Parts: sequence; C-alpha cells; structure tokens
Amino acid sequence: MIEMKKYTILLFFLVFSGVSFAQKETVKNDGTLVTLKEGKIRGSVLSSGVLSFKGIPYAEPPVGERRWRSPIPKKKWNGIKNAIAFGSRSPQRNTYDDMVFRSAEESEDCLYLNIWKPQVVDVNPLPVVVYIHGGGFSSGDGSEPRYDGESMAGKGVIFITINYRLSVFGFLAHSDLSRESKSGSSGNYGLQDQNEALRWVKRNISAFGGNPDQITIAGESAGSMSVSAQMCSPLSKGLFNGAIGQSGSVLGFEPPVNLANAEKIGAEFAKACGANSIDELRKIPTETILKRSKDYWFPLTVDGYFFVEQPLMTYTYGRQMDVPLLAGWNTAERSMNAILFNQKPTVENYKGGVDRVFTSKSKEIFALYPANADEQVAQLATDLASDRFISYSTWKWIDVHSKTNGHPVYRYLFSRKRPAFIGRGSHNSDIMGAVHASDIEYALGTLNLNKSYQWENEDVETSKIFQSYLVNFIRSGNPNGEGLPKWFGLQSSIPKVMIIDGQSKSEPEKNGKRYMQLDRIVNPLIER
Repeated sequence: MIEMKKYTILLFFLVFSGVSFAQKETVKNDGTLVTLKEGKIRGSVLSSGVLSFKGIPYAEPPVGERRWRSPIPKKKWNGIKNAIAFGSRSPQRNTYDDMVFRSAEESEDCLYLNIWKPQVVDVNPLPVVVYIHGGGFSSGDGSEPRYDGESMAGKGVIFITINYRLSVFGFLAHSDLSRESKSGSSGNYGLQDQNEALRWVKRNISAFGGNPDQITIAGESAGSMSVSAQMCSPLSKGLFNGAIGQSGSVLGFEPPVNLANAEKIGAEFAKACGANSIDELRKIPTETILKRSKDYWFPLTVDGYFFVEQPLMTYTYGRQMDVPLLAGWNTAERSMNAILFNQKPTVENYKGGVDRVFTSKSKEIFALYPANADEQVAQLATDLASDRFISYSTWKWIDVHSKTNGHPVYRYLFSRKRPAFIGRGSHNSDIMGAVHASDIEYALGTLNLNKSYQWENEDVETSKIFQSYLVNFIRSGNPNGEGLPKWFGLQSSIPKVMIIDGQSKSEPEKNGKRYMQLDRIVNPLIER
C-alpha cells in the first residue's frame, strides 16, 4: 500500500512537471520528428546526413465521391505518421522508357509529397524548391530517382517533389462536373492538386526550417508547363517567389482548350464507358476507367477558375506573377524522325514531311527552315521537330515574360549530349544533341542514380555547374556566383543565352529572328 502511494505521488509529479513520453522523444529528436499543422510525422536520416520525409499526404484522397472534384486540405490526425516510404503514384496508362518508380503502387489515393532537407539548419530559414515531375500530364511520379532531392538538400536548400492526378483522373471535364462545382468549372484537377500542394508547403515549410517567403517552383516538360500555368493562375498568387522551367510551357502549339470543347470530350468518354451520369462514372473501377481512356486526350482547359483566360493573354498583358524566371531547353528535344517519318534525311523527304505535318502552313515553315542540300536536313529536321514539340513554347514563355515582368529572365540552352548507353555501344545516329529530359539528372545532381550511362568527368563537371546555377537562383533569384561563367539576364542590352555543357558560356542569341517569324505563323493557330 505504501509502495502504491509512492508510485501515485511520482506519477503526479511527472505529469504536472510536464514530462511525458512524447516530450522525451522531442528532446531526443534528431530532426526526423516534425510537427505539421495537420499532425506529426517522422522521417529518416540518410547516410549523407540529409533528412528525408516521404509520402506526406497534402490533401484528402480524391477517391469515391471525391473523384473529379477539387482537392481539399488533409484533415488533422492523431499520433505520429511514418514518412519513410513514397506514397502511391497516380494511375497511368503509358510510361516512358526513362521512367523508374520507387513508389510501391498506383492508386487514385495519390496526393502525396516528399521532402529532403539538410540535417543542420542554418540560423536563417532555408530556401525551398518544389519540383513538379514531367510525363505529358499522363505519367510520371515524384519518386523517380532523377528527381531525388538528396543532392540538392546537400547544397543547403529544401527540395520537394509532389504527385498530382494524371490523365483522365486529373483532367476530365464534363458539364455535370461543372454544374456541381462551386466554381462552375471542371477539368484541371491535376493543376489544382499542384496548387494545393503549394498551399501545404506555404503553411508547413517553416516546421522544416524553410522560408515560406522564399519558395521557388520548378519542373521539366509537363512539369515546366505546370510552372508556366501556376504563374498565370489567380489561384497561385503569393504562393511562390521564383520559377524554373526546363523544356515546356502552356504557350505552344497546343494551348488549353475552352471549357465547352473539353466538356464534349468528357461527354463522349462517359458515353463510351456506358455511364449516363457522373455518379455512374464515379462508380466504375479505376482499372476500367484507365483502360477505356486509352483513345482519349484530356486537355488543359480554360475553365474560368484555374485559367480565367488563355495563358497567352495573361502573359501578353502582364497579368502573370511578377517573379524571377530561369528557363531553357535542350538542343535535340525531338528526333528528326518526327518530321522525316523514319525516311532518309534528304531534301525531298524533308519537304514531304513538312507538308505532312504543317499542311496549309508548310510553305511558310519550309521557308523558315530551308534545306538546300541533303547534308543540311538532319539538323534542320531536328530543329523543326524540337521547336514544334516544345522549344518554341519555352521560347515564347521566356520572351513574353521578359517583356512584362520586373525581373531579369535567365535563358539557357542545354547541349551536353549523353555518353554511351551501357550495353548498346555508341549514340544512335539520329540523335543530334541533348535529347528531351536528359538535362534533369545534370540539373539536380542525380547522375549517380542513373546507371544506364557511362558518365564521364565532363558530365560530372557539367552537372556541378548547372546545379550551382539552380541553387544560386533558388537562393537569390540570380544564378550567378563565384567561380561560374557570367550569366546575363535577357533584359540586358545585348541578350545572351547560357550554353550549358562541359565548357558552359554565355553566347549572343542566334535564333531570335527565326522564333519571331515562327511566332507570327503559330499565333493565329493558337487564337483559333
């Protein structure tokens, strides 16, 4: 009985002196235990000392009745969530050969993000970058090794990747969905997911030692298109302070369509699924929806909510976010075969390909990319295929933003051609330079995680320079720094472009006239 009284007195003392099991954990915390607005999470310490937090839910799962609805913030939870494994990736029909996923599965419950940060936090809050994966808005995942944030975190920034809804789950528009929505719109759910993730970061990043007023968004391909989209959406005002785009924008040959046209696509899809209503469509299993969607394209939409007008209009009149921009593209974004259709690179075959691709505009296009001899065709066909695919849209974004915002715009051209592919010998003969998406590992310092290539010292040096430029830009809005070749903003008196390669250097703009003339040809197509 005396022992019981002693135990009760001791317990009373511990409780009222503020000592508890949870607080003992906090005292011993190595940085892996973080308290968010929504609850507590525990990450892990990597061998490099970088802290990793994977699979953090930033919104409620968009499943069941929440399929094809705007994302809502994640509800609060009790206890501690383990953040040591990547969350599920969005269901996707097609993936590309260069995609490697570290997430365990696909699921509509896919709204997760991942964070890498230095273990030792500086006295000042750290700069933050949110990286949006590519994949044509139909594939991809924030778990891919090329987006791994350990290297970037080792440079003193907090690096974040996010997942968002893809393809039919992320971009289906339908008149029923528009009617049930408070905004009177539908589609663009994937872009709204990205926006919700940015809101989560703004709300929670200080808990990781990050600066909520020093957030940069970045991405490649569809991720770069997403960056350009977030910059011109009224929903994103104030959520970030800088932008990085690698190959792509929403100002290209295939701009967002109007809501009525997108709703027609949605109606046709619902009919093909045998659904007479959105309620019926929501009850169809994920795998069936995905399989039925293989013959459909679900475009970005001028929905009056995320996009209140064509993005081109927003940028032209300077209504986009006034933030620093670093952007560029690669020398061979698309193979010459996109124009030649796998025929020999002759002038005759080139002319035939241009006619086939550009139809009524072919004469104007050929005059802009003229081939007078067979030996000119390979390079010209590569240039034209790349411009049509993604280079022109990136140029247009850079050009118009540099004219309507108050910050310098830094433009690059990535020209480092990958070394030999292990097991296949030398380069393919039709590759004329740095191919699409090959810049990612260089920019993010993840060459070591791609075992498919025989990386050389020059590749490592190129990566060091490119990554240093990005880290400097994330910190200050300016890529320049000690020991790096001078990078001039496009608002300087003589516009220059940074050539990223083994010997990086700034060079005067070479194709400005070509792009201005291409712009005159493309813009009427866009406005229709």
